[in-house]
Amino acid sequence: QVQLVESGGGLVQAGDSLRLSCAASGRTFANYAMGWFRQAPGKEREFVARISWRSGRTNYVDSVKGRFTISRDNAKNTVYLQMNSLKPEDTAVYYCAAGRIVPMKAQVYEYWGQGTQVTVSS
Repeated sequence: QVQLVESGGGLVQAGDSLRLSCAASGRTFANYAMGWFRQAPGKEREFVARISWRSGRTNYVDSVKGRFTISRDNAKNTVYLQMNSLKPEDTAVYYCAAGRIVPMKAQVYEYWGQGTQVTVSS
């Protein structure tokens, strides 16, 4: 059973940085993608970033390109989201997710963490 636990959220000012962590359970994730999503008050949950555990290939939503970086530590089964130049618009609950990579299929996420709050003041 896969379990994901996020940490690293907090209250910061615009322009500051935060690094979110997502610790996964002990199974291997070689055939998985890990993703970060966020949900702001009154809005739908939004895709933020994705990384292939095996290859390290990444992709991002346009609004965070150049500011956020997703990475993983294979030995620790941990994925990170480095967030720089934070804006008030980044305020949301951030969720870590994991799902198997299936060739020729769109990425789906089967497992989710509990979320961590990020608040950016102006």
